[in-house]
Amino acid sequence: MAEQSFRELATFVRGLKPRLGRTRLIAVDGPSGAGKTRFADQLAAALACPIVHTDDLLNGWDDQFTFWTRLEEKVLAPLREGEPATYRPYNWVKGDFSGTPVTVHAAEAVLLEGVSAARRDIRPELTLAVFVDAPAGLRWERAIARDGDDTLAYRKYLGRWRAAEDRHFAADETAEHADLIVDGATQAAEGYFSKGWAR
Repeated sequence: MAEQSFRELATFVRGLKPRLGRTRLIAVDGPSGAGKTRFADQLAAALACPIVHTDDLLNGWDDQFTFWTRLEEKVLAPLREGEPATYRPYNWVKGDFSGTPVTVHAAEAVLLEGVSAARRDIRPELTLAVFVDAPAGLRWERAIARDGDDTLAYRKYLGRWRAAEDRHFAADETAEHADLIVDGATQAAEGYFSKGWAR
């Protein structure tokens, strides 16, 4: 398909119906190291909207998929009512929720970025579901480089994390229900898109 820009995608999103109260919630999902954050950053810039990173709401490695109640209470419920959401990000060094408080206003659009962001539970309230993927080897290399940890212990954590992701995405059928499939292997600013957007 022809290359389509983030500006065009932002225009498309603005034309869609809000489903989380008056907010257009866009989920950017996909496995670790696929390029979700980079894609979300560029789309958020085009939309001039805030991003909520699910990693900020995980209570450590073992909270990979069980953090959703925290996300619902701290972020989604207030936004649904048109109220600002405030939460303290998890501090991965200290191992607690001691990060500087983040406030997210019920804007026209809000991005939710992270593994399981487009899960089945939230699909009815998503304006757009994006799934970013890349080859497994590249994703592994990116995760090691990003976190700066090539120890055996980290590799075990990452291996366990990735196996859990695979099980989740298969059971949840996340990619199959996405509105847009993104090629996270590309480094180009445009031309990411391998499945056109339509709703």
